[in-house]
Amino acid sequence: SDAVELPIKFTPRYAGCYHCQILLKSSCDVRVYEIECVVNTDHAEAELEFLTPAYQEVIQDIPISNMSGQDWKVEAILEGRGFYGPPLINVGLGETALYPLMFKPIAEC
Repeated sequence: SDAVELPIKFTPRYAGCYHCQILLKSSCDVRVYEIECVVNTDHAEAELEFLTPAYQEVIQDIPISNMSGQDWKVEAILEGRGFYGPPLINVGLGETALYPLMFKPIAEC
């Protein structure tokens, strides 16, 4: 086989998209490989408890920090009666945006 392994160790500090180039040279050939690595954080779960009188809304601002190297468009899919929030928010690179999650109960629950 003409294949040669090229082990690469990559230790990112944050989630995001990382680009790099690998330059391989020999006496008769030059090759450039472009590599893109996408890093996701571990799946995290959170629990919010809302306490409010019936028919009175409460809003919780949820911080979303973008430590990657590119802007994010974050899509929110809300399930459950009485929950509202924007379907999409933009988080610029290196920024923290607040997602306003609203709970507006229509009865005691």
